[in-house]
Amino acid sequence: MLKNHPSDMIYLNNAATSWPKPPEVCMAITRSLAQPVFGSGRTAGSEGEDYITQAREALVQLFHTGPGENWVFTHNATDALNILIPGFIASAEGPCHVITTALDHNSVLRPLHELERAGRITLTVVPFENAKISPDVVRAAICPETRLVVMSHGSNVLGSVQDIHAIGEILHERGIYFIVDGAQTAGHMPVDLGNLPVDAFIFTGHKALFGVPGTGGFYIRDPSRVGTVRYGGTGTDSFSLFQPDEMPDKYEIGTHNYPGLAALAAGIAFVCSAGTAAIAKKGEQQAAYIISELKKEPNIIIYNETPELPIIAFNIEGMENDDVGFVLARAYGVISRTGLHCAPLVHKTLTNGKGCVRVSPSWFTTDGECRVAVKAIREVAQGANSSLNQA
Repeated sequence: MLKNHPSDMIYLNNAATSWPKPPEVCMAITRSLAQPVFGSGRTAGSEGEDYITQAREALVQLFHTGPGENWVFTHNATDALNILIPGFIASAEGPCHVITTALDHNSVLRPLHELERAGRITLTVVPFENAKISPDVVRAAICPETRLVVMSHGSNVLGSVQDIHAIGEILHERGIYFIVDGAQTAGHMPVDLGNLPVDAFIFTGHKALFGVPGTGGFYIRDPSRVGTVRYGGTGTDSFSLFQPDEMPDKYEIGTHNYPGLAALAAGIAFVCSAGTAAIAKKGEQQAAYIISELKKEPNIIIYNETPELPIIAFNIEGMENDDVGFVLARAYGVISRTGLHCAPLVHKTLTNGKGCVRVSPSWFTTDGECRVAVKAIREVAQGANSSLNQA
């Protein structure tokens, strides 16, 4: 029986964009639009809520950092990386060798490969093994010209979390700048930036922080290391025809996404209330259950059986991954993600570039929905196996 009504939908694409959102998030957006925008330096008077400051303070609380001015808002994580990576390269002196990983998303890979093609950097992409990047492999890739390492904290395909503490210590001993893409881990697990040796940490608002698309940004420990690559109005020092050096105006230009930042502050407040440890535990338990059930079908290939994040990547022998996703959605109302997931080097290693099916529950996914989803996936696999045996 085809499932067409949203009430029948089981949404398992939270690694892309989380849904549903907490009621507080939707209320915050509505409230922000019901009154005129208030922004220091941009609005006369002092009526209204300062959503920008609220969002910065929420980030400081969640990630244990300070000060709030070192949190910069961008359109999303990709936008943040496109500020930090070129900005660092522009400020680096001498030959610049950069290291990244085969686990990374195109948000990291494409800016770096464009810089390599332009002759501005040399690039090494280190491999992964068992869904992990070994600190020793990173150490071995370092050369005298290495100035920067950019890598994901959590894989958006395999759900593995990298040991950025150990890697960061190796890099900082050598004075190498370390940018970490936390798009998949922010909100899913505890991240204490006060105790992690990273120089910049990227987040996005619309995944596990339960915000909306069009929000994200980064924390930067020492802004003097990263140059400015965008210029425009800030509402401060407006007589100057040059971009201010003060934070966060050094990197933030134009009008902020006020409704989005109101949603972000509310989403982070919800995460803090639920507790990142509790969120991580539930995610691990649901991922373990889904994997244990899928392993019962001999023609289901699971690419990482021990993910730390609730992200499960698999294929069904005898079916294209796009077909699996289509059948799950149309016949069972189970929403997954298929294809390459913007992580081509992962799939070059694991699936010969064909891609896979990814399911990713969230805090709002019930155990009952997981049971229904795995039953559906197993039925699809059993059907594919039966077709293969008859052929």
